[in-house]
Amino acid sequence: MVDTARQKALIEAVAQAVIAHAGELTALDQAIGDGDHGINMKRGFEAVLADVDAHAAKPLPEALKAIGMALVMKVGGASGPLYGTLAMTLGKELPAEPSRDDLVRALGAAIEAVKARGKSDIGQKTMLDVLVPVRDALADGGDVAGAAAKAAEATVPMKAVRGRASFLGDRSIGHMDPGARSSALIVAAVAEALGEA
Repeated sequence: MVDTARQKALIEAVAQAVIAHAGELTALDQAIGDGDHGINMKRGFEAVLADVDAHAAKPLPEALKAIGMALVMKVGGASGPLYGTLAMTLGKELPAEPSRDDLVRALGAAIEAVKARGKSDIGQKTMLDVLVPVRDALADGGDVAGAAAKAAEATVPMKAVRGRASFLGDRSIGHMDPGARSSALIVAAVAEALGEA
């Protein structure tokens, strides 16, 4: 059961995790992108925090859709539409009180939506390289936060095929993907807030 207080704590945990790591995300993006991932994500989640009481008062699906819209409007760059699509699809697919099976199914649908929006797939050094292993860990009842952290780390030796980093070719190898890192931060915050970590 996700009540208003728990939902508020969950939203705050995710937003604060992203905001607290904005500098790290920016540094990762400066290495292989255009250097604005941390700043953009921070702006988006500050907007989410500004409306946290309104988001917390809504049923979970409606809250996720509203947060997704806020991220699309405020984050900008490629990340806004991708994270917005992720949140809005979860909102569309999840019931108000989801079971683990509901979460696995909804995350699967959200992953497909992100693939379509970003025209990318797993193995191309993007947030999908974290989201897919997270869905698998969730399905297996495994350590979701651990899977996310390991998956983000696994993007370091990859060559970017999609996004701004793909312009660097082989020079993108040896750097963690910023989107994979921000995805891992969000997953860890959710797991901790829900007492799964």
